[in-house]
Amino acid sequence: MCKISQQAKVRTWQSPEPLPAVIMIYGDPTMDVGSQPGQTPCERPGHGSLASEDLDRKPHTPRARAEEAFLILSHVASFLGGQHAVGMEEALAERVGAEPFHRVTPLLESWALSQVAGMPVFLKYENVQIAGSFKIRGIGHFCQQMAKRGCRHLVCSSGGNAGIAAAYSAHKLGIPVTIVLPEGTSVQVVRRLEGEGAEVQLTGKVWDEANVKAQELATRDGWVNVSPFDHPLIWEGHASLVRELKESLGTPPGAVVLAVGGGGLLAGVTAGLLEVGWQHVPIVAMETRGAHSFNAALQAGRPVTLPDITSVARSLGAKTVAARTLECAKECEVLSEVVEDREAVSAVQRFLDDERMLVEPACGAALASIYSGILWRLQAEGRLSSTLASVVVIVCGGNNISSQQLQELKIQLGCS
Repeated sequence: MCKISQQAKVRTWQSPEPLPAVIMIYGDPTMDVGSQPGQTPCERPGHGSLASEDLDRKPHTPRARAEEAFLILSHVASFLGGQHAVGMEEALAERVGAEPFHRVTPLLESWALSQVAGMPVFLKYENVQIAGSFKIRGIGHFCQQMAKRGCRHLVCSSGGNAGIAAAYSAHKLGIPVTIVLPEGTSVQVVRRLEGEGAEVQLTGKVWDEANVKAQELATRDGWVNVSPFDHPLIWEGHASLVRELKESLGTPPGAVVLAVGGGGLLAGVTAGLLEVGWQHVPIVAMETRGAHSFNAALQAGRPVTLPDITSVARSLGAKTVAARTLECAKECEVLSEVVEDREAVSAVQRFLDDERMLVEPACGAALASIYSGILWRLQAEGRLSSTLASVVVIVCGGNNISSQQLQELKIQLGCS
């Protein structure tokens, strides 16, 4: 038997023809190739070898493990040769897309927020996703599809959440990944990415500048750029959130509230509402001033580029929103609202007190729709029904925050 072991979960792929058994890689990569079809993988270390490579040596970092696993795949494909190698590649392509990387998240009615809003408020807890935000839905789906198509290296520009989703996905797929971040990204985000095995590069002051570097890297052979928000596969993955809403609620809510940065979540929710027949449900799209590229685009009737990102909600910091968001505003009723940083940060503190969960200011923008009375005002103006049966607020994520950061932001903005 040939064996390569790095202590990871393994699953045996059984070919309909008498081919060697192939083990798919999940998490920390391990492969155990049996000499007979269906043979049980051996967990004992140091048993067997592959060609002359020293494959029993354990890499020291998650990134090294991912890179070595990728090399192992290439070695095994060459070792098997011909039809066997093709069968292995087909098996890998099939298995990487078999199950989504995101988890079904809770949808719970919040007593505290319902009291504030004067109506039932349901919270979709995307902050409990395994990668910390809703981003894993779309980015996980995108990465799985790219792996099927032969991607050899992923690269993603990010303010934090998209990068963590890409790094997690790459780790699951056993593909190397480079994450390009703005220079002001928090230390804990960088450490989290490195913990997932990602190579981290810090470039530029804002996300847009980091994105230029990522696109440059993506021109390398076999590299694929993972957009944080602007790709149909991303939107397709995010649409799964609405399918979960329909399964949980049964009947449509009176409105869905979400935060807008680059526009990926808005595009995904729009796609989902259209898919389940809820296109009449209004979407309240929340931004912070200084990162309000969607609101500016709506007013101009076309995508516009903000001169700079001045909001503390760095995860919303795309100078130019995706063009798709303007189409969304035509396909569904989208109400764009902008709050001040102080309101978003105050909402983060109140949510921590009410629900005992710490989320980032980008998420606070959506929560401010309740705490700052935005929904009341929209009802008073006749832009939302005065008799809303319920509201869903998407709690989008919380990677870019700590208790210390929250206190510093409160002092900076003069929040009580």
